[in-house]
Parts: sequence; structure tokens; C-alpha cells
Amino acid sequence: MELSAFLTSVGINSAIAVLLFLLYSVLRKQPGNLNVYFGPRLALASERQNYPPSLLRYLPSPSWVVKAWETTEDDILALGGMDALVFVRIIVFSIRIFCIAAVICMFLVLPVNYYGKEMIHHDISSETLEIFTIANVKESSEWLWTHCFALYVITCSACGLLYFEHKSISRTRLAYITGSPPNPSHFTVLVRAVPWSAEQSYSESVKEFFMKYYASSYLSHHMVHRSSRVQRLMNDAERICRVFKSVSAEQKSKPCLLPCFCGAPNSFDILSNEPDNVRGNIGLDVSNLATEKENAVAFVCFKTRYAAVVAAEILHSENPMLWVTEMAPEPNDVLWSNLSIPYRQLWIRKIAVLVASIAFMFVFLIPVTFVQSLTQLEQLSHAFPFLKGMFKKKFISQVVTGYLPSVILILFLYAAPPTMMVFSTIEGSVAHSGRKKSACIKVLYFTIWNVFFVNVLSGSVIGQLTKLSSVKDVPKHLAEAIPNQIINVYKKSYESGGQYWPIAHKTIIASLVLTQIIALGIFGIKKSPVASGFTIPLIVGTLLFNEYCRQRFFPSFQKIAAQVLTQMDQQDEQGGRMEEIYQQLKFAYCQFRLISLDLCNIRQADQQRDRDGIRDSEAETAEIGTAEQQVDDTGTADCYMDRQGPISK
Repeated sequence: MELSAFLTSVGINSAIAVLLFLLYSVLRKQPGNLNVYFGPRLALASERQNYPPSLLRYLPSPSWVVKAWETTEDDILALGGMDALVFVRIIVFSIRIFCIAAVICMFLVLPVNYYGKEMIHHDISSETLEIFTIANVKESSEWLWTHCFALYVITCSACGLLYFEHKSISRTRLAYITGSPPNPSHFTVLVRAVPWSAEQSYSESVKEFFMKYYASSYLSHHMVHRSSRVQRLMNDAERICRVFKSVSAEQKSKPCLLPCFCGAPNSFDILSNEPDNVRGNIGLDVSNLATEKENAVAFVCFKTRYAAVVAAEILHSENPMLWVTEMAPEPNDVLWSNLSIPYRQLWIRKIAVLVASIAFMFVFLIPVTFVQSLTQLEQLSHAFPFLKGMFKKKFISQVVTGYLPSVILILFLYAAPPTMMVFSTIEGSVAHSGRKKSACIKVLYFTIWNVFFVNVLSGSVIGQLTKLSSVKDVPKHLAEAIPNQIINVYKKSYESGGQYWPIAHKTIIASLVLTQIIALGIFGIKKSPVASGFTIPLIVGTLLFNEYCRQRFFPSFQKIAAQVLTQMDQQDEQGGRMEEIYQQLKFAYCQFRLISLDLCNIRQADQQRDRDGIRDSEAETAEIGTAEQQVDDTGTADCYMDRQGPISK
């Protein structure tokens, strides 16, 4: 590809970037888009404001960029959480590495490549891109040391920045965890593979086990039920609540009927804003709810964070496939549907997903390689003879060879993220964040394979070079990734505590090692033993640095130190907050959001009596009977927190 075609692609991408920049700055000012661009702020506002018509709405302005870059990390941490801060730090880190690499390659590597062979150079605009690559450097050239030197500078810069980012993010993460309100997930353990017993229910088995081995620290437990039908009703209820919230105050003050076309069986057909009608249309029948079965999964709550960590780390059975424990995810992070997957199936699912992911990558080679081959003018002219006359026009040929490959590649890559998300769901992750992290890693491998290897093996590096030179992603980063969106658009639903940073670290190290191995191979082809000899220690040093980071920083992202947890427990006890935390734990992991609070309180009182050794069967029967009557009257679902499991009618 000629340099002119490459510059044409850069010009098109720049024009698209400017257009998106102007379009975004105008759309964000329109009152009709306020719920899109400023949703969290509107949710906190008591009433909507009226905005008079103004010509300034339709004039683009760069003020949003200034505000975005002026946002501090403390603001991001307070509004978006640790995950949002880590995401921004990843972008900033990438920009720094890109700037370092761009400077050294622009002023050192490119001139060496351009004058690497003794040849007559034409006008620079008509030169091919191969002139600017290491392929233009003659064999055994003494100037190959510049490429080795550039490799050292980029690697050392990346490792140094990674080290300081690790230290900074680790400190920030620890301060964020200790300074945040008590998190129910720090007190809760997810127990899977509960052994089946013909003599008692899963709930009774869980209670008996933890009362026996953790009598002083056990607080309560929540069983997980097979409740797909109920969960659909809950999802419908949440949709209706969102509809009610979006209605203006004037409309809310008048009785009205809102049609809901949810498309699911047993969903709401027509709902009124009157409480009785809402309850009547919800139609949660406890007699049907009671038929839902218990899973061999439970959330077990403890009195202290330290006790929960100890229970999560200990092997509880001679059979490692029974009584499997791990720290529970946040309540909003729980992926309830995957909790029904038997634990013994997980390893089979992971193998199946691995095979399916590899198969998907190889199947994806067919359309990508075919389309990439068609982007060559000779092959296009041969396949479509009627295009020969069009390709004779210089601008058209430059657009086809310089811009079309990246567009086609990006369009095909759009299919990868949702596919990998499906694979990660099948894999059996119990948390939304875990599913997204797994999908992120799969997409990373997929992108490396298809964007790099496929393009190289198919003889077309246009897509990769155009992608690297493309600036059309700048407004995407500014509009979606920087602080202008974290503060105003996205509302945090759950928090993983910045656990995406280790993924970024592994990606950077893998990229560095891959680059070094490729450089080692090129130096061998170019017959430069000096450059090859200096590259080998660089690879070894990068791997040693990675291992050091794994030992020094990674454990702090995977677990919280017992010292820190003990200090947090002591502070809560001295501050008198433990009872409040215990009350929060009662309902934190209820599987169903619509619950009868009176019924939950009765069940918790029953559990408390059992822990204290006070057993009164007659009083218990009377309370359960009263609870059943209350559920029949209210039509709501209980949270299944007692040892007896669902109420039988």
C-alpha cells in the first residue's frame, strides 16, 4: 500500500473524529437527551427543570473535554468506584506508553528504516509503507541496534510505569475498602456442593454444619432456590418500577393505566399506580412459590469479616468436591441463574467453553481472510470486473486499499464480545463481574489472534496499520471511557474492587513478550547476532518482572489481608455498628427482591432462638402459621431465610 493511501485513511478517520466530536457536543445539550447523558444527576434531583429554547444548544463546544480532564481521581473514586478509577488509569497508562513509543519510533526507528538500503527514493507520498518498516533494512546492518535500543526503552518504560501503577492502585484500593461503608460480601461466604441428605433439607444441613464447626461466629444463611418463574416476575416488577419512576409528577398524581408489553408468560398485562391493583396484578402465589426446590448452594453470613475469610479458605471435607466455599460477591453482583449449575459440572463446562472459543477463533478465520484478500485491488478487479474502471481513479483506489480493510475488520470484530459473553455465562461464573472479566480475557486472545496473526498470515497488514493510525476512536474514548461519562452517565451497580487491573497487567506483559519474540525472530532473519543476543536477556527480564509483580501485588487484589479485616471488625465493634450490619445481612442476599419484611423478621427470630438453644415447637408452628396468613394477605414472596426452606401449604 502506498503512503498516499495510508494518509487518505488517516484523513478519513480524522474527519470522522471531528464529526463525532461536534455531534456529541451538540446532542449532550438537548433537553431530551438529559436522561441519557446526565441520568445519575437527574435521579438525585427532586424535580425536573424547564430549559428555555436557546441557540447555544445547537452550537458545538469543547467545554465537556475540559471538564473531563479537570476531574480528579478522588471525584472518580467517589462517584464511580474503584473499578471506574482503574479503568481510567488503564487508559492513562496506555496513552503514556503510546507517547513514549511514538517519540522514539518517529525520531529514531523510522529514519533508520527509510534509509536502510542504498536506493533511489521517489516522492515520499508515492512510497509504499514497506519502505518505513524494518523490512527495508539490509541484512547484517549495523543500524539494527536502534531497533534493539527502542525495544529496551519501551520495555523498561512499560515495566517502570507498571510498577508505580501497581503501588498506587494497591494503596488506593486498600484505602477505598477500609473507608467504604460495611460491605455484606465481606461477611458472607458462598457455599456450593452441599451434600444431599434424605433425612433433612439442604437448609437444615447447612445450619447444622456451620452451627457445629462455627458456633461462635455463625450468624445466618440464605438458601438459593430454583426459581426461574419467580425471577421472571421479579424482572417484570423492576421494569414496572422504572416505568413509574419515569412518569412526571403531574401524571403520577392522577390515576392511570399503563400497558406493559413484557412478552413473558404470566407477566403484568395492565398495571395501575394504586397499591392494591399493583399487588393484585403481581400475582405472586406462595403455593406456587413453595414448589420451587432448594439448590445445593447457600450464602452463609458470619459475625465478623475475619471469620468469613477463615471459612472461605479452609477445606471443609475430605472430598474437595463437597462443601466448597469462597467469598461471596456483592449482592448486586450475584448472577443468580448460574448458582443453579451443579458444582461438579463446572470443570466440564470450562473445558467445553475453551474448545468452543478456540473453534470460534478458527471459524472466524474464514470470513476475515476472505474479506482481507478481496481488499487487494488486483483480486477485487479479478472478482468484480465491472469495478476495474472505478479503481483507475486514484482517490477511489486509496480509499479501498487504505480505509476499507479496517472497516471490514471492525465490523466482523463486533460479533466477538457478545459471543464471548455467552461463552463466559455458560462457563458458570457466579458473579456479573467475574463473567465480564472472563469475557474480557477471551476477547483479548481473540483480538490478538485475528487482528495480528490473521492479517500477517493472510499477507495484509493494512487493517493493523490502519487501526494503529486511526484517530476515530478518540471521541469514543473521550465520550465513553474518560471521567465526562463516569460522573454523569453510568451508575455503579456493583463493585469488584479494581480487579480488572491484573488483567491489564497480564495484557501488557503478554504484548511486550510477544513483541520481543517477534523482534528476536526478525533480528535472526536479518543476521544480527548482537541485536539477537541483547534481546534474549530482555525477554528473561520481562518474565522475571512479571513474576515479581505476581508475588508482590496480585495477592492484594485477590484477597484482603487478615490484619486489615480484623482492624475493620474492631472499629465497627467500638463504633457500635455491628447490630446495624447484622440487620443488613438479614436481607442482603435474599434471592427475591419483593419480600414480606414481617415474614423475614419472623424467620430471623426463629433462627436466633435456635442458635441460643431455645426451642419451642408450638410457638414456632404458630409463627409460621401467622406468616403464611400474612403472605396470603399481601401476595408477596418471602425471602426463604429459615432452616425449614419454603413454606408448604
